[in-house]
Amino acid sequence: MFIEKAPAKINLALDIIGKYEDNYHNLSMVMTTVDLYDRIIIQKINEDKIILESNRYYLPNDRRNLVYKAAQIMKEKYNYDKGLKIYIDKKIPIAAGLAGGSSNAAATIRAINKLFKLELSLDEMINVGKEIGSDVPFCLYNKTALVEGKGEIIKPLPIPPKCWIILVKPHFGVSTKEIFAKVKLNSLEHPNVNEVVKAINNKDYYNLCKSIGNALEEVTFSKYKEVKIIKEKLLYLGVDAALMSGSGPTVFGLVLKERKAKKIINSLDKNQYETHAVRILG
Repeated sequence: MFIEKAPAKINLALDIIGKYEDNYHNLSMVMTTVDLYDRIIIQKINEDKIILESNRYYLPNDRRNLVYKAAQIMKEKYNYDKGLKIYIDKKIPIAAGLAGGSSNAAATIRAINKLFKLELSLDEMINVGKEIGSDVPFCLYNKTALVEGKGEIIKPLPIPPKCWIILVKPHFGVSTKEIFAKVKLNSLEHPNVNEVVKAINNKDYYNLCKSIGNALEEVTFSKYKEVKIIKEKLLYLGVDAALMSGSGPTVFGLVLKERKAKKIINSLDKNQYETHAVRILG
């Protein structure tokens, strides 16, 4: 049996450069992982099948779940002679812009690699990840990076400046597919991704706060006004910067001190939002 952590991610920058002929978007993103994570508990069974269970009743237990899909693809590629029982201990909210499903899939690939002693390299695992979802390659890399193309081009970056991240998610999810379908390339506001990279390289917290940006924010805000309200609320409460992660609806705020992070969280209505104070992992 193996237990593999699957951390959430946030986007410090997300830009859309264009669109490929296959309708996938050409992206430029700065992504990092935070210490809010699910756990994937995986073990061999004699029956030649995949059994998927979770502490969350609403998660599908078939190929609609990226964990199941990852296990099935790994089985087809490497033909190990046992079945699998997989349990998802879910802490990351779903449909939140935090890549919980992609991180779970990445953790499943890592766990199967260890469980069956496949000795796959990171690049080999990333090639599997590309078949599952655009965030899975980054989640396999699992450290701060500039991520480009369809999510498959990963350029390592140093750990960002030390700070606290306040995560705030309303009690609804957002479909990434729906938001990307509404993107109009000629009307996007493009963040300065290079400046975000520069701030991280220089360990410059204040320039990082000035530079973070997400081209999808206005797209999501136009349909989900509550997400914009959360960002405005965080800025009013005194975070140094606030940004929507991914396609939303989670918004995060940056502060330097834990005490300030907890004070801001305590001032938010727990009946309206799910909140977490977290640190950047690496």
